[in-house]
Amino acid sequence: MFGTFTDWRRFPDPGKGELLIAPFGAGCYELRRSDDGQLVLFGTAGHVALRMTSLLPEPAGAGRRNNKSKRDYVFAHLDIIEYRTIAFPTSDEAAKCEAGLSQNRSAYLFST
Repeated sequence: MFGTFTDWRRFPDPGKGELLIAPFGAGCYELRRSDDGQLVLFGTAGHVALRMTSLLPEPAGAGRRNNKSKRDYVFAHLDIIEYRTIAFPTSDEAAKCEAGLSQNRSAYLFST
């Protein structure tokens, strides 16, 4: 279904062979801490599953992400990080969702 966020899921630990469940195509994602509900970051991608793999530092993560502090934070707090995703039929629609999330930018630990 397009346009509905999933329930929150615990972020998988690649060292334990856990799986990431995310759209193969366009969508948005959001991360938060499970212990206090603090929103951590959000983003959009044409391929959400691939983009989310870049939320961890190498060698656990993959892809390109130039923000080392985000990657290190997610990895250091992996046991309390949760995520949710939302799928869209096009990247343009996903970008509109991200624009909506960015209106509350100050609520996120990483606002970019």
